[in-house]
Amino acid sequence: MIYSTATVPVNPEGEARLTREQAWKGLELKARDARLFLPPGLCTRCDVVEESTTHFVREATIAGSELREIITLEPGQKVTFFQATGPREGAIVNELFEDEAGELQLRFYCYLGLRGKEPNGPEEQAEQTQFDSDRGYKSALLSTLKRTRELVAEGQL
Repeated sequence: MIYSTATVPVNPEGEARLTREQAWKGLELKARDARLFLPPGLCTRCDVVEESTTHFVREATIAGSELREIITLEPGQKVTFFQATGPREGAIVNELFEDEAGELQLRFYCYLGLRGKEPNGPEEQAEQTQFDSDRGYKSALLSTLKRTRELVAEGQL
């Protein structure tokens, strides 16, 4: 199994401050259309195909993989992506919270396996290494906040 976590401050020194509401709107928008937040060409399709009062379902093509995700929102706090189809199974969570000093933080954590691969085998170990690297989910959190700031500055959030 792959377990990874990363936490970054929402408002590091030197950056335009985001309110919790703005950060949340960015997370929700990313859940609905990842193309707006991922590097150009990485996500070529991202469509919400079902919606209910408790969740929505999106189908996407990310890095060449076809995904179907069931996404739940805990407004203002947490987005959970359940991997229904695709190379991974499990859950990915993005969570906003205040640390002990009252500063807004964005945390990613996941618990995943690779479909059809040996548990804790070489493929999962490689994925674990990637998730925990400087180019893993910590960089995804930082790029999400950067793009959210851009959308706020453009008046789109």
